[in-house]
Amino acid sequence: PKGGAAPVDQGSVEASKEDESCMKFYNCAETMARVNNTAPLASITDMSVYDAVFFAGGFGTMWDFPDNEDIQRIAKDMWEADKIVSGVCHGPCALVNVVLSDGTSLVAGKEVSAFTNAEEDAVSRRAVVPWTCEDKLMEKGAVYVQGDVFGVKVAEAGKLITGQNPPSAKPTAVAICQKLAPTADDIDALRAKIAELEKALNDCHSSLHECECAHGNGETKALKPVAHGPAARRMAAASARHHQRRREEPTAAARVR
Repeated sequence: PKGGAAPVDQGSVEASKEDESCMKFYNCAETMARVNNTAPLASITDMSVYDAVFFAGGFGTMWDFPDNEDIQRIAKDMWEADKIVSGVCHGPCALVNVVLSDGTSLVAGKEVSAFTNAEEDAVSRRAVVPWTCEDKLMEKGAVYVQGDVFGVKVAEAGKLITGQNPPSAKPTAVAICQKLAPTADDIDALRAKIAELEKALNDCHSSLHECECAHGNGETKALKPVAHGPAARRMAAASARHHQRRREEPTAAARVR
């Protein structure tokens, strides 16, 4: 949350060495440069430019996430803006202290998944972490759901999307991407906007075509254009000024004489 280099659990790196996508990310200089130069969350104040927030896991998050005020602010603001709030493994511990504007817990009454008590026991960490995700989420009123130990489990409660453990990371990401995909209503709204812009452009073109010039007796006369909007009227005014200057200039024959 403080920014700078995000610490990497070498044990997790070793455990993921057979995971092609994880190793591709870890061995990519560009992505690791970003991991090593993260923005402090306190500097992220305009949430309108984001569509989702995702809290990655790792044992360290159990100390870094739950009491961080910026995490609580960001999660609250994203949720109340009807945007995606998500996490996987220990990442959902970020949500246990998030309180909404109406005074209720963000997770209360919603299905949530995270690292299970059985999984903490499987890696001998229950006595190390300050509390378990399973216990704390249930204490906060979440409907805690889980699959098999280190099996895939993703919980979706509207735009709250959480995964149980490392094997659930990719399915959680897929669920987030599916939720971000445009709906039929989004597509209809976009088509309506495109049609509106096309009509405005066609009106502008019509105005230009109707601004015709008549030639005769050695001088150019501008007919009054039909202006359909502010842009067309400005074009028409510029055209009229141009023709006025042409009328005021002496002809080539007159200059020779």
